[in-house]
Amino acid sequence: MDAFYKENSSKGWQVLGLAVDKVGPVRDFLVKQPLAFPVALAGMEGVGLSKSLGNVSSGLPFSVVLGSDGEVKNRKLGKVTPVDLARWRELK
Repeated sequence: MDAFYKENSSKGWQVLGLAVDKVGPVRDFLVKQPLAFPVALAGMEGVGLSKSLGNVSSGLPFSVVLGSDGEVKNRKLGKVTPVDLARWRELK
């Protein structure tokens, strides 16, 4: 996701990570794996948000692609692959 963001942010793409965890583990992860895109702490409220976006099983990771109109264009439960990212680049 970080490489996707770096390659596509100049084309208007935005990436936001929402962490459903406590501050310490998220901070430790970001120290070990710095990311160019912002990561917000959603806490347990993030589970409800995830469900409202279509993640009925509450599985992680869960990714959502929103169009410029704010509508959900794609959802992905599980690891995002290069094929997923290539498809997402084509979404409007």
